[in-house]
Amino acid sequence: MKPTAQAVGQKWEMNKLRRSERIVATQTRASPPVTSKLEPGLKTFAKAALVAMLYGGLLVAQEPLARKIPSVTMPPAPLANITRGKANSVELLFRVDPGFHVNSNQPSAEYLIPTSLKLDPPTDIAIGRITYPPGQEMSFAFAPDEKLSVYTGEFSLSVDIRPLSSVLPSRYEIHGNLRYQACDNAACYPPKNLPVRFEVKVVKAPRPPRKNPAQSPHAHS
Repeated sequence: MKPTAQAVGQKWEMNKLRRSERIVATQTRASPPVTSKLEPGLKTFAKAALVAMLYGGLLVAQEPLARKIPSVTMPPAPLANITRGKANSVELLFRVDPGFHVNSNQPSAEYLIPTSLKLDPPTDIAIGRITYPPGQEMSFAFAPDEKLSVYTGEFSLSVDIRPLSSVLPSRYEIHGNLRYQACDNAACYPPKNLPVRFEVKVVKAPRPPRKNPAQSPHAHS
């Protein structure tokens, strides 16, 4: 019995499908999987990304410490009584952040900015001489062969204040700015201005002692 045309066609299609499967299988065995080439690269990329994320987080965490901005602060000054018509001395205290220093008022190099105080007093109150402490002679990594005159920790300035005799006895506020340049052991930072504010109480001068009038030698005779 001869096979029908339909049966012959089905057999031909089955043989074609089997040949295709064999070709695909042969190519698959001959060529390594694509994933085998990509997996090491993907793993390396993933590791690099993880390291970058962790390192970036570490930098963010360390940034406030690495980039700490140096500063000078002024604790509240006690109220000072000053006598009108006379020169009075007022002490002002300043603090430098640990790990930093500021140039003294007489720095040892011309390129360094000195610490200086400027005050704006009320009317009829005159600011006289401002006395700065001597600086400490120290060497640092950015200038190892040079001794620099600096202030560290706490330092105080003495300000001469003279109210005129016409100033009414009362409390007065004095404003100003402390200009300084701070450095650490490796480098110096741009100069800054610290707002300064303190109060003084103007009081009357004490009355001079009264002299007893000279008595006549015959007063008791």
